[in-house]
Amino acid sequence: MATTTLSAPEQTKPAPRRIYHPIQKDYATFLETSAQTGGKRTLIEVELAPGGGNVPHYHDAFDERFEVLEGELEVLVGTQTHTLRPGDTKTAFANTLHNFKNPTGKTTRFLSDIQPGSTGFEQTLQILYGLATDGKANKQGLPTNIYHLAVLLVLGDSRLGGGASLLMPMFRLLAARARKKGIEQELIRTYCQ
Repeated sequence: MATTTLSAPEQTKPAPRRIYHPIQKDYATFLETSAQTGGKRTLIEVELAPGGGNVPHYHDAFDERFEVLEGELEVLVGTQTHTLRPGDTKTAFANTLHNFKNPTGKTTRFLSDIQPGSTGFEQTLQILYGLATDGKANKQGLPTNIYHLAVLLVLGDSRLGGGASLLMPMFRLLAARARKKGIEQELIRTYCQ
């Protein structure tokens, strides 16, 4: 009689979550989340289509390091624009205005390394991409609903640059109101895994 030996189940990491933003024209794949790294970092691989990018913004609570894997990426950090190629890195430290764009005719792949990790930022990306997919974002890729925008700015520790930064006290109030109305929880329930 043959015997069968059962081994203990192997510890496996959850499959990386890949999301798409149809306006920014990028895919984001969560390689490491804040929960997986004990809060050390959030690591995301981005595939950015030609002409894709985001609006200038900054974060109060974390640094964001960009590392190009394939293609070319323009990264604004402060007042200087840097052209990054494979192997090049640039860090936007906390409270530093930054954005990225792909000025080429080919897809660019890069890593976005957030330190320390931010569950709120991870949720913000999932919600933002989900809203854009559902047709609830403007041509800049931002939510058309003011409560959704306020929630995402506060949840993701993101601040818009320029004159829009003067509106942050209002956005904080709207985000608090959205939380009381259950809007934030509904967005997380709908778009986050």
